[in-house]
Amino acid sequence: MQIPQTPLEFARRARSLYAEREAVVDGERRFTYGAFFGRCERASAALQRLGVTSGDRVAYIAPNTHRHLESFYAVPQIGAAVVPINFRLTADDWVYILNHSGAKIACVDPEFLAIVDSVRGRLETVEHFVALSDEAGGAQGWLGYERLLREAPSSYEPARVEEEDLLSINYTSGTTSRPKGVMITHRNAWTNTIGTLLHLDLSAADRYLWTLPMFHANGWTFVWTVTARGAAHVCLPKPEPQKTVDLIEHERITMLCAAPTVLINTLNAIEESKRAVPKGVRIWTAGAPPAAATIERLEKNLGWHLTQVYGLTETSPFISVCEERPEHAGLTLAERSVIKARQGVEMLITGELRVVDLDGNEVPRDGQTPGEIVVRGNVVMKGYYRDPEATAQAMRGGWFHSGDAAVVHPDGYVEIRDRLKDVIISGGENISSVEIEGVLLQHPAVLEAAVVGMPHPKWGESPHAFLRLRAGAKIEAEDVKAFVRARLAHFKTPQWVTVVDELPKTATGKVQKFALRGGRAAISKQ
Repeated sequence: MQIPQTPLEFARRARSLYAEREAVVDGERRFTYGAFFGRCERASAALQRLGVTSGDRVAYIAPNTHRHLESFYAVPQIGAAVVPINFRLTADDWVYILNHSGAKIACVDPEFLAIVDSVRGRLETVEHFVALSDEAGGAQGWLGYERLLREAPSSYEPARVEEEDLLSINYTSGTTSRPKGVMITHRNAWTNTIGTLLHLDLSAADRYLWTLPMFHANGWTFVWTVTARGAAHVCLPKPEPQKTVDLIEHERITMLCAAPTVLINTLNAIEESKRAVPKGVRIWTAGAPPAAATIERLEKNLGWHLTQVYGLTETSPFISVCEERPEHAGLTLAERSVIKARQGVEMLITGELRVVDLDGNEVPRDGQTPGEIVVRGNVVMKGYYRDPEATAQAMRGGWFHSGDAAVVHPDGYVEIRDRLKDVIISGGENISSVEIEGVLLQHPAVLEAAVVGMPHPKWGESPHAFLRLRAGAKIEAEDVKAFVRARLAHFKTPQWVTVVDELPKTATGKVQKFALRGGRAAISKQ
């Protein structure tokens, strides 16, 4: 008899096999898998007491805590869909997402209760407000999560879950329009988890650090992947560099996921403090192409091992992995780092990836001809929630269109050159901002770099480089231009160079280039 492909199966197995193993560390709190899933069952029962039934939506606004992690089991196992919301969005964004998703319950971390209270009158569907704390926190109209669990029965009424049932709605960042709700099914999440495990050497001995937000594409499905192997979840509410380094050392962390900017900040904190950190930490990075220089620093200076993966929220999220091949072992570290900065090849079982031109034809494997990444397969979303027009546009021709411009190398490895909207067209020449950023990060004074196209009276637009420098470093614009000109074609040299205190970023560490184009970067006084 067949059973549905759902990540809830990983929970069933983990509770059976790993009940006495440490499952979750959250500050001073530690839970075995038996205790953790006992809490999840009580949370399910509490939600059912509040009227949640199959097909309902339950929203969470919370950082990486054990209570947030519990949501990815407590909600779907009663047939409802979890809606993890980016806690760094504005109150207006929260209102839109809660109303658009039709959330029946809003579960909120104590840090954000006052903000939600300020917009409560605009929330159209929320019937109960739950404070993710020991008690209600003194706020009016809030139910205390821990009290709900204490008063709930130890068992719940399990729902009959089908593979195509909605498991989560993950809202995109909405940088140019209203956030779109990506519908992820049980089959989507199960497939992505299995595909991840096929390419990741994870075991029950591993200890995973939550530097990646759980709300982002369900923590890249690591909310279920770590559990599937009986490894330990170590919660980190905010990826502050020193706190990250402390936990890596004290909790014997063996693996983490992070965007390149988080890695850069962590690496910088380690180098500045001259701390001796454990070697052999494994990292999966995505969200933006990491520079080869960053990869080389991580592997040479720390002895960590980095793997580049690629995907989108709409693909659950992984599509490709830059897997290592035996022939790579004979290359120098610098040469390997260049390859590791690519997005790689299709993952096993997740689906088919192509890079196509405007006519839908695959581009040649020459490492030069750009096209758009399109995909199809079992990780592709069910669609955008309550948005059939956006769904049809994204899924045209039977393929999900990523909006990412890439080339394919002779060995079949895909390399993103830019978002299609971020390609700079200067005097008729296509310029990759990612390529320029990779060169800028080789400069010893540069910590972070972002390049965007800005209007130019002669060329239409030209590259503008925004740089965040290392502590105490100074740099002249002409020196930066000369540095790039010596390594790239002259027309790719930035026309303008601006030093900033910080680069504007999304909650997952992606640079918000629209903010740079709009002049909303914090310009340094240096």
